Amino acid sequence: MNASSEPATVGQNPHLSRQILLLAAGAFSSALSTRISDPILPQLSQVFGITIGEAASVISAYALAYGFMLLVYGPVGDRYGKFRVITIAAIASLVGALGSALAISFQWLTLFRFLNGATACALIPLSMAWIGDNVPYERRQHVLAYFMSGQILGLISGQAVGGFLADVAGWRSVFYFQVLTYLIVGTCLVIETRRSPGIDRKVENASEGVSFSKQIVAVIGKPWPQQVLLTVFVEGFFLFSALAFVPSFLHHQYGLSLTTAGLSMGMFGIGGLCYTLFARFFVTRFGERGLALGGGGLISLAFLQIIFCNGWHWVLPAMWCAGIGFYMLHNTLQTNATQMAPAARGTAVALFASCFFTGQSLGVWLASMSVDRFGFYAVFCAAALTLPIIGFFFSTRLREKQLG
Repeated sequence: MNASSEPATVGQNPHLSRQILLLAAGAFSSALSTRISDPILPQLSQVFGITIGEAASVISAYALAYGFMLLVYGPVGDRYGKFRVITIAAIASLVGALGSALAISFQWLTLFRFLNGATACALIPLSMAWIGDNVPYERRQHVLAYFMSGQILGLISGQAVGGFLADVAGWRSVFYFQVLTYLIVGTCLVIETRRSPGIDRKVENASEGVSFSKQIVAVIGKPWPQQVLLTVFVEGFFLFSALAFVPSFLHHQYGLSLTTAGLSMGMFGIGGLCYTLFARFFVTRFGERGLALGGGGLISLAFLQIIFCNGWHWVLPAMWCAGIGFYMLHNTLQTNATQMAPAARGTAVALFASCFFTGQSLGVWLASMSVDRFGFYAVFCAAALTLPIIGFFFSTRLREKQLG
């Protein structure tokens, strides 16, 4: 790579710093959308005269569209420009959010949530790919960690804001809040795109003349992307199959209210924020291999603490440690995902996100059957045993890759 084509660093380019901040705001709005409907299910059940399980269709519809469309946006971003596609997706997300707020029936609400998932899914993976195009590899990991702070804040805020607004102003206010966030973020992205017409000039023609399917096959046909994608799939499968049941465990085991039990997941997010705040230190001190190995170990210790320490208060620091450990491991995987296929980075990162999302979905589905049959401790033990193996596996693969 010559000097003229080498990506600028964040510190050297003030425009790049602003652009990454805008992408982090987009990640916030996307992550917020993912979790904001969780706390309003009881209210939807009451308003539309349906069961809680039926009301959860608004979540599954969003998730279905999110997972499928990830595979579409990657090649589209590579061909037409990632920042431009992110901008269009943010504006298009207004349709799903406003439609949800104005829905006259549950069927229309479900449809608009599906549309929202189909557009919001572009924001995070294409942002990661754009950062990969514009930030050199040696600085990319802590820049991605900075970017992830927007996503983490969105995940934490989604349930809190959704529950608060639903209690104060009803379920429609939740989606009006979404409209506001997308309007602000989308407007800022449009202004930035017009201000910087060459914002995607580095890669806008990188995949011209290549079919979308060939772009995907070209990525997954290489050994290193296969290892990264397998690792993130297994990570999502075992970690989130356990995390999903921590609030229910606290409710059934210790009698905590569902609201209080749900706050335990906030500690997981706070742990993630702690990592992003000190990412530069973590990356410099431990390196990629150390972060992968240590991250898996921390997650294991967190679940062992839940299993062997009696009392709900032990779960809070455990979730905090799990949050730090997860982002140590996952940030390392993210950084490597941005380098799997530099000529088709959007496709590569979209595949990465899709594998992670699919692993989570399949893991939670199988864990739900395991919990019914064997109890909560079975899924916690599975996470405690497998996550350090995952960290060790990827750390070993990184060593082999570095050696040659």
